[in-house]
Amino acid sequence: MKVLAITLWVLLFFILTNTKFVVSVGICRENEQRALETLKKEVYDPSNILSSWVVGKDCCAWEGVVCNNLTHHVIDLSISIDWPYSRYLRINNLEWLASLSSLENLEMESVDLSKANEWLQVINMLPSLVDLRLYNCSLHHITPLLDHHNFSSLKSLDLSGNYNFNSSVPKWVFNLPNLVSLDLSGCNFTGPFPDGPVNLTSLTTFMASRNSFNCRLPKWLFDLNNLEHVVLYRSGIEGAIQSKSGNITKLKYLEISYNNLSSTIPNWLYGCKDLESLVLGGNHLQGTVSSLISNLSSIINIDLSNNMLSGKLPNIIGKLGKLGSLDFSGNLFEGDISALFNVRSNFLSVGLRNTSSLYTLRLGWNKLTGALPKSVGQFSMLEYFSISNNRLEGVVTESHFSKLTHLQSFSASRNNLTLKVSRTWIPPFQAFDIEIGGWNIGPSFPMWLQTQNQIMYVDISDCGIQGEVPTWFWNLSSHIRLLNLSHNHFVGEVPFISTDNEQSDYPPLIYLSSNNFSGPIPLISTNVRELDLSNNSFSKGLSNFLCEAKNGSYKLRILNLGGNDLSEEIPDCWMNWPELKVLILRDNNLIGSLPRSMEVLSNLLSLDLRRNRLNGPFPSSLENCTKLYKIDLAENEFIGKLPSWLGMKFPTLIVLILRSNKFNGELPQELCHLKDLQILDLANNTFVGIIPRCIGNFSAMVKVLEDDFELNYSSYFGTLIESAIVTTKGNMYQYDTILALFTSMDMSSNNLSGDIPISVTRLAGLRSFNLSKNNLTGKIPNDIGDMKVLESVDLSENQLYGQIPQSFSSLTTLGYLNLSDNNLSGMIPLSTQLQSFNSTSFQGNKLCGVPLLVNCSSDDNIPNHEYEVDESDKDEVDWFYISMSIGFALSFWGVCGSLLFKRSWRYAYFRFLDRSWEMLLPKLPIC
Repeated sequence: MKVLAITLWVLLFFILTNTKFVVSVGICRENEQRALETLKKEVYDPSNILSSWVVGKDCCAWEGVVCNNLTHHVIDLSISIDWPYSRYLRINNLEWLASLSSLENLEMESVDLSKANEWLQVINMLPSLVDLRLYNCSLHHITPLLDHHNFSSLKSLDLSGNYNFNSSVPKWVFNLPNLVSLDLSGCNFTGPFPDGPVNLTSLTTFMASRNSFNCRLPKWLFDLNNLEHVVLYRSGIEGAIQSKSGNITKLKYLEISYNNLSSTIPNWLYGCKDLESLVLGGNHLQGTVSSLISNLSSIINIDLSNNMLSGKLPNIIGKLGKLGSLDFSGNLFEGDISALFNVRSNFLSVGLRNTSSLYTLRLGWNKLTGALPKSVGQFSMLEYFSISNNRLEGVVTESHFSKLTHLQSFSASRNNLTLKVSRTWIPPFQAFDIEIGGWNIGPSFPMWLQTQNQIMYVDISDCGIQGEVPTWFWNLSSHIRLLNLSHNHFVGEVPFISTDNEQSDYPPLIYLSSNNFSGPIPLISTNVRELDLSNNSFSKGLSNFLCEAKNGSYKLRILNLGGNDLSEEIPDCWMNWPELKVLILRDNNLIGSLPRSMEVLSNLLSLDLRRNRLNGPFPSSLENCTKLYKIDLAENEFIGKLPSWLGMKFPTLIVLILRSNKFNGELPQELCHLKDLQILDLANNTFVGIIPRCIGNFSAMVKVLEDDFELNYSSYFGTLIESAIVTTKGNMYQYDTILALFTSMDMSSNNLSGDIPISVTRLAGLRSFNLSKNNLTGKIPNDIGDMKVLESVDLSENQLYGQIPQSFSSLTTLGYLNLSDNNLSGMIPLSTQLQSFNSTSFQGNKLCGVPLLVNCSSDDNIPNHEYEVDESDKDEVDWFYISMSIGFALSFWGVCGSLLFKRSWRYAYFRFLDRSWEMLLPKLPIC
């Protein structure tokens, strides 16, 4: 009994001295009570977050305050605010913290500490601090602490969510030997990391996502032999992953996704046998995936998506029995997809016969070929399956889905696959996402979709389906977040598109383009985000659609009604559509001018009104649409001069197409302010005057564009990419995916006069250049050969004279040339490029040489280009000699004429000469 009693007392003593209680027995120490009461009185707490902090009541009983049961010191202080109340508690200084000398754990979450500039100095006075967490506290300054820091006992440091540091990480942070966990995520820290040495021997977790380090991974990171978790998502990490691993042998979780890594995957990484999650997606990794990946026996999650990895899929990966998620999408993998499943035991869990642990398999956006193997249908745990945008072919039957009872998302669009199932087939799954666009499904509508009660995302575009859309399917649309029926053969009218949950975080996207739908434009719910009804047979006007806003403003951002039979005027109801970013009304029969209410479309990025019957002056309602990238008003009946503000209000304008209207007057000099302009098309109008001399200021045409970014406006990737219809090389082309690489200037078929500005030769990135059918005179600028990427040049039907510049021979990319019907003379320069064109490119001039049949005489040789004088220079030289001659004549007759006709001046002049002669000549001796 005595032994038992002693044991109980020892146990009780151990509990009392080593256990922290949320509600402590005893009274808070006086100085610490006073310090916390000072905080309570000074804190800005309009939401009464600290309501339990009653002044005069024992602070050990306050919420978030924990005291040691024996010493009564405050050892744990936690002030955490739920998201809805974020920023409703502000602490202006932390000086009171210095009194809590025994504090071991300090946690503040979403507390506003933006004015507590001394926060680090005060916390540095807490020698017992073990855990420090200041998450999302608006901190904006972190001191280097060069002299001394008292954080030797710190085991956990969390400064994440403070987005305003804008500095490098102080070196003391990397010299905390007892630190186990370090979280610097979302702080906007800049790089680089310190070179070393560092002292983080106990570190197991390092998280620093969403920063701007812009540097390589530090070498010392791979020498931390206790490191288990590394998360550096979107942190500006660049360059190669080092080829040697150092001492990092316990790694379990590695995420360095969405950075700028550009190496191959190092082999040492395949040797981390404890690794459970490998996430390197969204980089520029190259090379192949080694068969050594089979060594990752503990791996559960592999994400190598959106890189530049190539080669064949390693079928050995199917031997990883614990693998639950595999994402190889968005790479350059090729070969037969069946190779991944050609071993019967692939993807089967360890110890579980005929059962797979795989719940996510993403192989989309690669170059995989072959037929989809039926063995996929045996993956009973599969929930997310993506094979979209590959080159798969063959037939998919019911057996491919036989055991996929857990399937929630099946994304397989843009393959050459055929679905053959019975009309009465009932799938074994209830999916929320089915995307099979581009499959051969028609001509009948897939009735099995009626069994999917949870469906939210449907893509059955380009499936060869005919007839009317069943009424029951339109009823499903109330739950739809993505509906893509485009590029089929549907007919009939479209009813009101009703969607539920107006406040949904995933607003609906509706694509019904390229069918045979007819009738009026259907009304939509106010929460629809994107609507594409283009290339159908919708008719009547837009008033009913645009002006029926009964529930306030619409949230629509993309409206594409191009290629229909719409008529009447555009109604003045745009105040109901303030979030609109893309408006496409091209290829209809709309009339009248643009309404004034379009000035509310301040978010508009793209406007396309091509091929209607719109009229009036250049729309002043666009003056407020300053974010526009594209304006296309081509093939309408607009009139008048271009306003000067056109060149001042659109700093980001890339495409300006005004061809085939009735615009007139001189081109405003302000056009030259459109620095980002890549496509300028003013053809087929009646502009007069000279081409602005500042034409060389188009910065985007000066440099050769190499960034092939796409202006993709749609939330559903690839659905709506910005495009432009450009006339070049004598034909009309539509540019979309390579629009960012193309530049064009077309002022043809106007009444422009004067010469071609020499500044045009500064546009070294221009690819298409057309000034034909004007009244231009003068010579072709000699330095036109500096425009190295020109693909199309048309200067025909002008009054240009002189010789073809010798520099034309250096235009090796030229694929189209028309200099016909001018007054050019001399020999056509010799080059492989020029002689390959048809003689019609040079006819109507006084030229000779190949490809013309006119031979050149010896007098017709072109002068050496080095000594050839530019026309503007020649004009300046001629005027110099003329002016000199006139000046000499005036001076001569101004002096001599006066002496000739005025006797007194003549006598005075000769007496002056006599005296000067006597003074200059030496006196001769008298003989």
